Amino acid sequence: MTESNGLTLTMSRSLPLPPSAVWRAMTDPVELARWWGPRGFSTPHVDFEPRIGDSYRITMQPPEGDRFYLHGEFREVEPLSRLSYTFIWDPPDPDDRETLVVLSLEERGADSRISLTQGEFSTPARLELHEGGWTDGFDRLVELLS
Repeated sequence: MTESNGLTLTMSRSLPLPPSAVWRAMTDPVELARWWGPRGFSTPHVDFEPRIGDSYRITMQPPEGDRFYLHGEFREVEPLSRLSYTFIWDPPDPDDRETLVVLSLEERGADSRISLTQGEFSTPARLELHEGGWTDGFDRLVELLS
C-alpha cells in the first residue's frame, strides 16, 4: 500500500488559442514532439494515440547523453476537455513511482486554459524535476501555438 505524502504538482496556463488547437497539440504525436519536455531536449519518437486502456511511449533526447523513455496508459480521453494517463520512466529511477497526469482544457472566450495535475511523487526532488519539465514544455507549447 502506498501512503499519501501530499506531493502533487498542480499548474495552469492561459493560451491564446481555442481548445481545439490546444487539444491537437496535446494529442497529435507530431505536434506533441514539437513542444514536449524541457528546453534543449528533443523528442525523436512519440507513440501516442489517446484511447482509454491503450498505452503510449515517448523517447526523449537530452542535449548531451543517452536517450531515455517514459510510458503509461490512457485513463480518460474526453476530446477538447480532458486527458489523463499514467506516467513512469523506463527504466524508473529508484525514487520514481507511477504517477497520474490529468490535463484539463477550458474555453475562455477566444483563449483556452490548460490545467495540469500530476502525482503523487515519492520525493520533493522528483516533483521539482517534473515541475521544471512541465513549465518548460508549456512555455514551448505557447511559443509553438502563438
